[in-house]
Amino acid sequence: MAFGSREFQAATGVSRETLAAFERWHDLLADANQTTNLVGRSTMEDFWNRHALDGFQLIEHAPSGPQSWLDIGAGAGIPGIALALAMADRHHEGSRLTMVESVGKKARFIESSLAATGATARVENCRVEAIDRSEKYDIVTARAVAALDKLICYAYPLLKTGGIALFPKGQRYRQELTDAHKYWSFDVEVLPSQTSTDGVILRLSSIRPKKGNRHA
Repeated sequence: MAFGSREFQAATGVSRETLAAFERWHDLLADANQTTNLVGRSTMEDFWNRHALDGFQLIEHAPSGPQSWLDIGAGAGIPGIALALAMADRHHEGSRLTMVESVGKKARFIESSLAATGATARVENCRVEAIDRSEKYDIVTARAVAALDKLICYAYPLLKTGGIALFPKGQRYRQELTDAHKYWSFDVEVLPSQTSTDGVILRLSSIRPKKGNRHA
């Protein structure tokens, strides 16, 4: 059975207002994707599961209370826009989200989608290496950006003490964990994904570079 907007609402329990905002994002993305390669066109057929729910589910693994989030390589706003809408729906007052996207056309699409949906977030049109490292975040996330060891390299200098990283990963996550442990020490929880039997969400905490790590 196809997973559409009704199934998404049943899975998340979002309000009608939030569902309408997700529908506006879907329509904007489908329209823009006709002329601009924002996401793989075939993935739009599975938007509600692969993009909407896949991003939304991350909110369930965040600590309680106001949190500052950083989404690296936000692309077309995945998972960032889904997270911004989730924060509003779950009444996470005081939480704030920054999305980093180096490609100008994608950053502009995110900004227009935020305006159309009423979601609240800040968009930084730059590479993650250019982000001000004096600003630290409680949670860093990224989807389909890089291998785990590289993601940790990006996230580590931007995380607050006690902060966590939430990284959706596919079936190769075990090898990525092995590779990352060569350079980094961290605690990890492997959480099941709601959207893929092969997928997981890696929840990393207590991240620190190992001795001799030149990537930190």
